[in-house]
Amino acid sequence: MIHPELARIEIQGMTRGAFILRGALATGALYGAGAVAPFVSGALGAVSQNDVQILEFALSLEQVESAFYKAALANAGLTGDAQKIATAFGAHEDEHVKALEQLLTQLGSKPAAAPKTKFGLTDQASFFELAVTLEDTGIGAYNGAGPLLETPDLIQSLGTIVQVEARHSGALRMMTGQDPAPEAFDKPLPPAEVGARVQPFLQT
Repeated sequence: MIHPELARIEIQGMTRGAFILRGALATGALYGAGAVAPFVSGALGAVSQNDVQILEFALSLEQVESAFYKAALANAGLTGDAQKIATAFGAHEDEHVKALEQLLTQLGSKPAAAPKTKFGLTDQASFFELAVTLEDTGIGAYNGAGPLLETPDLIQSLGTIVQVEARHSGALRMMTGQDPAPEAFDKPLPPAEVGARVQPFLQT
């Protein structure tokens, strides 16, 4: 950076880095994850290994969710609104995967390949049940990981993902007649609990 002191400037309560990252995420949504790279690289600089590991953990979870929606569209016999929502939400998860892979690459870490998965989907009812479970797991995982991050800009960036995951969960619940927001507060989940919830869907 030619003027490193500019990194400390705040724009209406937002650091310059966070401002660039938020713009980068919007650019990625419009033009693809590849367009994000130059912005992210300049915004973050060096981050801790702990933060990199959290991003890697987030990527693995998003990869599972992305695989789930693909499996649902292929195997669950979805029709009508169920098919539409699986298509839309699956595209969101694909974008999350691309953004996290791009971010990790910019930080010098090689993104891991997506794990092999198995979901046992048989019909729309099983799709909705498992979709809510996975989306709720993702919400808890991000809420649990956020306080462990050491880079404020990353907290804001991952926050833009968890908000979408929460909207997914609410929409899925409403489509099956459930309360879209059954609790006033979401429970943060530690990595070990997230891993235990996801493990049944991984092929070893």
